[in-house]
Amino acid sequence: MAAPRIALVTAAAARALDEDLAPLESALREAGAQVATPNWDDAGIDWSQFDLALLRSPWDYMHRLPEFLAWAERAAQATTLLNPLDVIAWNTDKHYLRDLENAGVAIVPSVFVEPGEDARLALARFLDDGHHPPSAPSPACGVREKFQEFVVKPAIGAGSRDAQRYGREEADAACAHVRRLLDAKRSVLLQPYLDRVDAHGETALIFFDGKFSHAIRKGPLLRRGEGPTRALFAAEHITPREPDTAELALAERTLAAIPHAPLSYARIDLIHAADGTPRLLELELTEPSLFFVHAAGSAARFAQALLRRLA
Repeated sequence: MAAPRIALVTAAAARALDEDLAPLESALREAGAQVATPNWDDAGIDWSQFDLALLRSPWDYMHRLPEFLAWAERAAQATTLLNPLDVIAWNTDKHYLRDLENAGVAIVPSVFVEPGEDARLALARFLDDGHHPPSAPSPACGVREKFQEFVVKPAIGAGSRDAQRYGREEADAACAHVRRLLDAKRSVLLQPYLDRVDAHGETALIFFDGKFSHAIRKGPLLRRGEGPTRALFAAEHITPREPDTAELALAERTLAAIPHAPLSYARIDLIHAADGTPRLLELELTEPSLFFVHAAGSAARFAQALLRRLA
């Protein structure tokens, strides 16, 4: 039987930054596969030469999404694309959070602002849900207090690019940020900043073929007074973590709510609310870092899961 041919799909700007690429390539070769690491936008690649194309690090797609989705459609017609095209199209836009919330998944409270909406009015409505006395002075944008900090980010984005954390006293700057994204025809996601993340961090749980593999802790990424990162993605502080029972339960509930076929891989990013309960921050099904170096044997487990798919 011929060795399976697998493409680990990356991008020129990301190749040297993808810490998962080398261990996964090594694990697949040790398992008997032939492996290549092409760039997704290389027009000279014949994708039909591969038995499987795995999205590894095409991390420049967020500003080229129509082009990327058109490529994914062509690749899916030529080979087995993982995750599948319908999953990619759904997961690259954070409006998927609405679907998951409607399915009963506890998410970080999320409000979307669409191009054509008034940035100041939308932000005021988002923030104007508090308990401060009517006689108290009105902060910027005419909003009242509830949560003290919040996050502005694009609905289509990755690696914390164009995401920023604000306090209520910075509402005018936040309005300008929202307006800038809307003027670029980008939908905007507004979320309260759940400040337990400063001490507890994020928990990212990684699943292969629906089975839990490992988890890591990410330190807080968004700091007050720092503008959005200009890099391909924000620098992360990663350590191994054992998820607690509530985190595992929410991750499994999230997987069950995904309106698509069983997935080869999924990363579920959680943070904790003020009462200590976990909330879904993001669901990474397209090109997530899987943090193999923080979990012994995880690259080999994933390689075996991929080869079982081909078998």
